[in-house]
Amino acid sequence: MPVPHVARLARNPWGLALLLVVALLGLAWLSLSWGYLAFSYQEIWEIIQGRLLGRELELGRSQIIWEVRLPRLATALAAGAALGLSGAIYQGLLLNPLADPYTLGVSSGAALGAAGVITLGFWGPAWLSNPITPTVGAFGGAAVTLLAVMALARERDGSLPPTSLILSGVIMSTILSAGLSFLKYLAGDQVSSIIFWLLGSFVARTWLDALLVTVFFLPALLVALASAVDLNVMTLGLDQARTLGVNTKGTRRRLLAVASLAAASAVAVSGIIGFVGLITPHLIRLLIGPDHRALIPLSALAGAVLLGAADWVARAVLPGEIPVGVLTALLAGPVFLVIFRRQARRLTRG
Repeated sequence: MPVPHVARLARNPWGLALLLVVALLGLAWLSLSWGYLAFSYQEIWEIIQGRLLGRELELGRSQIIWEVRLPRLATALAAGAALGLSGAIYQGLLLNPLADPYTLGVSSGAALGAAGVITLGFWGPAWLSNPITPTVGAFGGAAVTLLAVMALARERDGSLPPTSLILSGVIMSTILSAGLSFLKYLAGDQVSSIIFWLLGSFVARTWLDALLVTVFFLPALLVALASAVDLNVMTLGLDQARTLGVNTKGTRRRLLAVASLAAASAVAVSGIIGFVGLITPHLIRLLIGPDHRALIPLSALAGAVLLGAADWVARAVLPGEIPVGVLTALLAGPVFLVIFRRQARRLTRG
């Protein structure tokens, strides 16, 4: 298809959805077939079909697909979708294209929760050394941080102004970062375990990890889609939204809760992966506009493609596997700078 036709297709919500689905299918094939061991399309299909139907398969190669690459791919796609969805919601609620799932301190809370569990595992009971406990700690830390930020930002009338939310998130992130530094100091020679988690990775992810993210992502997506029209109205201004009959307080609390929980679930299984929730909603908005009825699902789909592609490159393309969080920061950092400069120019002109 000629490039101009692709560009026109990408500016139509249904056309962009089609392009993203095609990219997702191509990415799935590349991720499953390309690696230390190569697999053909037919072999991949036979392994998946055989596992689903209970047929006997060659253990070695079938386990690589079913127990290593497929769960890792599913977890990366689910985490990317959750981060993209959260970014779209945050940017709409806070009226700021530079907002992302980490604006409210969710990432810092998750990092502190996981680091706390890892540090306690060095000296505490044996069950704290279980690989699943950092995930539980990260999710708990993110959830507690969200509650603290909302309590700190709440006005006397119960409202949650965007500026107060952002400032509260910055304050909490600063406090939690200091706590994280203290835990690194306590870890001593074993600090590498904490650092590896903070860099972000999908190594050794399981079907349980993919399920954890999906369980929080799907309800968040449904709630966001149900509130998309109200969110469109709220972007015009809270006073005008109230005049038009929108329950701004309830909508904001509901969307903040589901977006933060979806982001927390992604951070809990992958560690700290930045820029996905920032970049994808902004790029989708540039292509199709600010209508959240299309922006929300397409941001989730684009987030899945972006993070899945980054994980595939980190695992199979580069000479040695690097943490995917490092790769997303290196690739998306320049894009963030461009967005920041555009936003600064708009504010200056305004």
